[in-house]
Amino acid sequence: MVTLVLPRLVSFEGAGRRSASVAERNVAALKSAYWIVMISGFFEPLLYLLSIGVGVGGLVGDLTLPSGQVVEYAAFVAPAMLASAAMSGALSETTFNFFGKMKYMKLYDGVLATPVQPFEIALGELGWAMVRGSLYSAAFLVVMFALDLTTGLRALAAFPAAVLVGFAFGALGMVLSTFMRGWQDFDIVGSAQFALFLFSGTFVPAESYPSVLRWVIEVTPLYRAVDLLRGITTGTLGATGWLDVAYLLAVMVAGLAIASRRMAALLCK
Repeated sequence: MVTLVLPRLVSFEGAGRRSASVAERNVAALKSAYWIVMISGFFEPLLYLLSIGVGVGGLVGDLTLPSGQVVEYAAFVAPAMLASAAMSGALSETTFNFFGKMKYMKLYDGVLATPVQPFEIALGELGWAMVRGSLYSAAFLVVMFALDLTTGLRALAAFPAAVLVGFAFGALGMVLSTFMRGWQDFDIVGSAQFALFLFSGTFVPAESYPSVLRWVIEVTPLYRAVDLLRGITTGTLGATGWLDVAYLLAVMVAGLAIASRRMAALLCK
């Protein structure tokens, strides 16, 4: 029995080590200017929070959640900005950067000359993308706590949920990148990302929309992320929280599987 199980354990261990090597390559290739790009991506959702959540929130006042709990408008908007930050950080790495390394730099052609497999490349790149997404999430949660928009314990509980959001969107971003033909195609990705940002229960509850549009909104990945993080940070997490987690896990697993298959088809010709 040991002889049957051991090869699988060794294989998983080797795959994890090779995936980590792909992520380490990104760390080794870092340049000082890259940190400016990473930091700048954090400020967009922060500015939305301050301008709309706090500024417009002063005019809107308190908001009643579907659970019946009354919260200030900034506390309603903040978890949506957190989800947006996690999404943006992960997508930035797994769309533009991933596509450039695959199609123009031909980096992965060289990597495949080593024992590293397409799935391990995808997993390593996703892990690296989550370094960026996790930094955004952690910094944003600190801001939320400093502005008294959530408690310390809820912020700690929201962090792994935000990491899961980043993993899901990172995997989705890699899938999209394998279908891109050129840089112009990323205009579609940007438009879709902005539409998700506006219509995912970000600034108003999904219940405010017509029933048909509400159904469309509630099946989008960003809405599930917002619903999960809003439930945690406001203390109103209900049974739908498990649905949100299952949905995001399914997107992550399916995204990794599809991305690795697509990479194998594109690179191993």
